[in-house]
Amino acid sequence: MRPLSILSPAEQVAARLRDGIQQGIWVGEVPGAPRLSRDLGVDPKTALAALALLEKEGLLISQGVGRRRRIERQERMAKGAARPLRIGILLSDPAARKVDYLGEVQHGLVEAGHSAWFSGKTLLELGMDVARVRRLVAENEADAWIVVGGGREVLQWFSEQAVPTFALFGRHGGLPLAATRPEKVPAYHAAIDKLVALGHRRIALLARKVRRLPTPGRTERAFLDRLEFHGIMTGPFNLPDWEDDMEGFQALLTELFRITPPTALIIQEAFLFSAAHHFLARRGLRVPENVSLVCSDADSSFVWCAPPVSHIRWDSAPVVRRVVRWAENVARGKEDLRQTLTQAEFVEGGTIGPAKG
Repeated sequence: MRPLSILSPAEQVAARLRDGIQQGIWVGEVPGAPRLSRDLGVDPKTALAALALLEKEGLLISQGVGRRRRIERQERMAKGAARPLRIGILLSDPAARKVDYLGEVQHGLVEAGHSAWFSGKTLLELGMDVARVRRLVAENEADAWIVVGGGREVLQWFSEQAVPTFALFGRHGGLPLAATRPEKVPAYHAAIDKLVALGHRRIALLARKVRRLPTPGRTERAFLDRLEFHGIMTGPFNLPDWEDDMEGFQALLTELFRITPPTALIIQEAFLFSAAHHFLARRGLRVPENVSLVCSDADSSFVWCAPPVSHIRWDSAPVVRRVVRWAENVARGKEDLRQTLTQAEFVEGGTIGPAKG
């Protein structure tokens, strides 16, 4: 996975200028660096660097020393060429704001000349409620939306709207939406095969509600099917229900380890992996001596862990490219409903070991 790209002050100012040009705040020409520095509250050198970036992109054209820069792309927009978009990114939960590849997606869109921002509320905070999502969309002036980890009802609603929507992960199968996701089924199979070979029979997958309900998602179904392939009977123990919040997750772990605990956990999302590891440490349970752990996603913090975390890894670069390409197609007025996959792999790591006993 590529490192997270952090926008410089000049890039942040350039993004604000793009948005202002798109909204018609400036027409024909933009003010010079001294005026912009006063209006935006930034250093004149930062404003000048931002203008230089927009010149390099071709959005602005220099008209000589001491003269204002001309807005070039507005003329092309009038002729039906690509236009900058205002793109809202609706995240699955607050923790997703710190996920590396989502920052890469936002940066990639900004580099392509669009304005992209994370919405004030996440799907978890909205309770995955379609009525509340509808209000949030109505309150935000966006030309397009990216929905991260959306539930079926939410994505169904977006698919019926005129606003172009991209489903980044989530339950989008069969819906007329552009989408991309990692193909994790082979990686899940490899992880389960390894755990079973180490003697594990009590294996639980801790998945968020959107992945379990109303029916298990594709990877969750593949998990259960692979256990049954190895002769392990499956039930609620393997894919347990829990309330989708911190208290619910802690209550789930307490119940799982109350009588006949699992010998291995597969956990969907790095921050839940950390929470589970902390829970086990407080109980005096060691990883992997007492419990084996696998995270079904990667995280930049894993490189600091010893032993290395067993996880499922996928390259974020094709995902970022696909989202940016979709935005460019939308900006040119082209319909883009293509759904793509990025291959994932299981990285064994050191957080799995033989089943105790």
